[in-house]
Amino acid sequence: MQSSKYYKKSSITEALIDIRIDASSEAEIPNLKNIQQSILLQYPVGEEIIEIQGQFEGGSNITATATASQALVGYRFISHDMKQIFQARLNGFTFSRLAPYERWENLQNEAQRLWDIYRAAIKPKNVNRVAVRYINKLDLPLPMNDFKDYLRTLPEVSPDLPQGLSDFFMQLQIPQGDIGGMLLLNEVIIPPSGDDLVSMVLDIDLFCNVNFPGDGIAHWDLLEKFRVRKNEIFEACITDKTRELLK
Repeated sequence: MQSSKYYKKSSITEALIDIRIDASSEAEIPNLKNIQQSILLQYPVGEEIIEIQGQFEGGSNITATATASQALVGYRFISHDMKQIFQARLNGFTFSRLAPYERWENLQNEAQRLWDIYRAAIKPKNVNRVAVRYINKLDLPLPMNDFKDYLRTLPEVSPDLPQGLSDFFMQLQIPQGDIGGMLLLNEVIIPPSGDDLVSMVLDIDLFCNVNFPGDGIAHWDLLEKFRVRKNEIFEACITDKTRELLK
């Protein structure tokens, strides 16, 4: 796979780092709410994260019942410019950067700063899952002879069928054995940004189930490997024509 390149017209609409945990007995909702006091200047907006759970009790059509409940599981803190979002939940931590994306070092440094605040408040027993996700939006010009002019990873249509595609959604799960992870790759056509364009999402989600100490740094070492791999995956999925569009 090709190495990482720098593009002036970044296709990234959202980049995130996600860390899931096994919480300690000290993990309580008030501890999560108090986090905002230490980040209020950077993240003034706070929102509750509500989890809805449903339960179905079987029986005949007459006796079957369905119930639903909701629970407060954490908080979402949002920056002044609405471009950075920090989720502090009982089961984990997520830091997202929306467009315009800058660089990995900025994403990682802010995520590590916020993780230290989260870890001090929640005192996780261990880290059980880590992930990096990059959502790219590609605007491809019309007229287009073939999607293969721009993308190297596509659904294969039987030669006995018409070859034109007006819409598609594709999901692949590809093990990343050398780094112990899994790639979830999604491609989908979305409403176009203009009349002369076809707009697509190329969603790269790299994750790994782990068992790391909650107060250690092993998950950051793994995330650094994910950074390199997600760049290689992006380059492997696009062609030189797409690279020209991003210059």
